[in-house]
Amino acid sequence: MYDILNSILFSVSITGPICLLLLLGVALRRTQMMNEGFIDGASKLVFNVALPMLLFTSIAQTDFSQMASPTLILYGLGATLVAFVLLEWLARYLTADRRLRGILVQGAFRANMGIIGLAYVNNAYGSQGVASVAMYVACLTILFNILAVLTLNRSLNQGQGLQLGKILKGIVQNPLIIGIVAALPFAASDWQVPAVLMKTGHYLAQMTLPVALLCTGASLSLKRGREETGLVAPVALLRLLAIPGLITLGGYLLGFRGAELTMLFLINASPTAAASYVMVRAMGGNAVLAANIIAVTTLGSLLSTSLGAALLKGLGWF
Repeated sequence: MYDILNSILFSVSITGPICLLLLLGVALRRTQMMNEGFIDGASKLVFNVALPMLLFTSIAQTDFSQMASPTLILYGLGATLVAFVLLEWLARYLTADRRLRGILVQGAFRANMGIIGLAYVNNAYGSQGVASVAMYVACLTILFNILAVLTLNRSLNQGQGLQLGKILKGIVQNPLIIGIVAALPFAASDWQVPAVLMKTGHYLAQMTLPVALLCTGASLSLKRGREETGLVAPVALLRLLAIPGLITLGGYLLGFRGAELTMLFLINASPTAAASYVMVRAMGGNAVLAANIIAVTTLGSLLSTSLGAALLKGLGWF
């Protein structure tokens, strides 16, 4: 009984602070202390400045050898590709409407690793954990963007192909990628970032997750329109249970253990990325479905991650 209680308390320590910040964001939006303009500006600040700085400061002070192993990154990329192919196949059976299939596939595989995933890892392992999974997140972010364009183009009949030049430009200009790449020389050598710059970076880094989670909570809405496709539930089950569960199990079978395995679970237990709604809306897809998938998986992730963390703790994998 004590072991069960200990596992539950441990899982709550990971997801509890995130839940409270999301709820605070909801409350601040309802009282208009956070309006649309504030949310938009704060979100841009987090994505373009604070989050890259969090990744930079975490990696720059970490020994290169302590980052996620190339094997783990390759496994993550391979597992995501396999999941994508299976989802493309499964989508044909879940809906007869071709225009909904890409939204379904993207909602299931594209995880919000950059904010929610990093927040889970940060609560469990601190800044060292964030530095360890930063390269994993960077590589998966690149793959997510490519696969999202591919599935939405196929589904929504854009007839524009992959637009490789545009994708490559987006990758090169991605602030998260820039922050990570800029930090690598410091992690791989004895170079030191000047103390004044590092302290300033820490100030910016410390605001990243609280502000990002408040904005995420303030943006949550299940009232953006009536959703009649019936696809939210199966997508949520795939995103929150099937994919993180199978990726974690596959990692265990391949020999990953300890922190590597648990961080693999936490980062993949993230809800659907908010960027998926932006892409669907820009391409003329069912934005209501995309928005509801994000809202349901964001709230559901708190429960599924808590249960998963408690299970891993009980099994002694944490």
